[in-house]
Amino acid sequence: MNLLKSLLWKKKKIITTSKIAKKVIKGKKPKRIGKVTHYYGGIRVAIIKFNKDIRIGKDVRFKGATTDFKQTISSLQFDHKDIKTAKKGKQVGLKVKSKVRVGDEVFEE
Repeated sequence: MNLLKSLLWKKKKIITTSKIAKKVIKGKKPKRIGKVTHYYGGIRVAIIKFNKDIRIGKDVRFKGATTDFKQTISSLQFDHKDIKTAKKGKQVGLKVKSKVRVGDEVFEE
């Protein structure tokens, strides 16, 4: 009887531990903050429509069918003028380090 109780206790402990481990591994989901609407390859600038305010210095991730890289925002422009913050709903130019495609999504890191 004691052997059966100890086996059940160990099994319960393993199940509980694995549930906790899954939560830790899972972490938080990346939040979508924008979408690429155009890309100028010659100057490596992406036009992005943000659905959240974003500032220079923020880490973002570009993800698409063939695109997946992280970058820190170092330059934002609106109407050919440098800006420090991109407001929600505006389409702004962003200098990117790699090629992106129309429809790629931008996530907060």
